[in-house]
Amino acid sequence: MKISALLHATFLTSDLARSRVFYEGTLGLNPDPKRPQMGFDGVWYDVAVGQQIHLMALPDPEAGLQRPEHGGRDRHVALSVSDLAQLMERLDAAGVAYTLSKSCRPALFCRDPDGNALEFVEI
Repeated sequence: MKISALLHATFLTSDLARSRVFYEGTLGLNPDPKRPQMGFDGVWYDVAVGQQIHLMALPDPEAGLQRPEHGGRDRHVALSVSDLAQLMERLDAAGVAYTLSKSCRPALFCRDPDGNALEFVEI
């Protein structure tokens, strides 16, 4: 047995409309229209072939939990980007705070509207 791929990462959201502004408007992701009907609202985003981010509009059992300021010291998902400077411009324009990688790699960390940590690494 061998694990061969990460198919999706899932994040909880308390406000799906607000999260969609971030994921679609700021990050430029496109919703997958093939998301089946479920017992809760949500959206799937295609990131790369066979890889997705899933948002689920469900109560967060960890609401109010204190998260580290730097996303690299929190659980997070790392995504590759082709142009880190362009991403920084988009985050700045949207008023999204971020921190640069403390390892001196071309990478940054930010949080989505619900506090989920995301890492972006320039490849």
